Amino acid sequence: MTSHRRAWITGSAAAALGVAIAPGIRLIEVAQARTSGEAASAKVRWGLLIDTSKCDSGCDACVKACSDENGLQSAIEDRQRPQWIRKVMLTEVKTGRQASAPMMCQHCAEPPCVDVCPTGASFKRADGIVLVDRHACIGCRYCMMACPYKARSFVHEPLANQRAQVPRGQGCVESCTLCVHRVDRGEQPACVEACAAAGRGAILFGDLNDANSEIARRVRALATQPLRADLGLDPGVRYQGL
Repeated sequence: MTSHRRAWITGSAAAALGVAIAPGIRLIEVAQARTSGEAASAKVRWGLLIDTSKCDSGCDACVKACSDENGLQSAIEDRQRPQWIRKVMLTEVKTGRQASAPMMCQHCAEPPCVDVCPTGASFKRADGIVLVDRHACIGCRYCMMACPYKARSFVHEPLANQRAQVPRGQGCVESCTLCVHRVDRGEQPACVEACAAAGRGAILFGDLNDANSEIARRVRALATQPLRADLGLDPGVRYQGL
């Protein structure tokens, strides 16, 4: 790890090392489906591993898939549109080297959005997925200010034609749910599927707690890192190739 590679996000991401993909790695890992009414298990920690070397700056398949899956289409002006995932360019200050990557809720183990929520609307499931209960959210936006990744959006406009499994509400704050409705069915998040379908395969989903899972093996074998590791939030999203 070298000091000159620090500062990818607001000047403080940790340094990274270039590495090769380990042999025998599967590109797709299927989540463990839960039966109806079964509580999320603390034995699981769902997470993402994003390989920036495979992420094309001109590709927004993950963004479009998220919007379609969660019914985020909006007629409001761009700066107020909800955005659960966005593409960003990470720039190394000293060398100017850039990498493209998707940015979404990082599903932190120590989420500051949960700490500051006055109503308990922001919460973390036992399996590490951070969510917002729209019925308890009062739209104070403290969580938006607390999130260092700017990953939350406020719903400014009336909503219509919502997805049945993705309830939303005007005046509430929302963010990436890791497609929890799909995960609980044993499926992949929509962004992961879209990235693979686009021929990138830059996003890997899986159980970080399962030592035999693909994502856990990659995190062990390759040089990966969370963004803003200095904050000690232990994000469930890791990045490779920074």
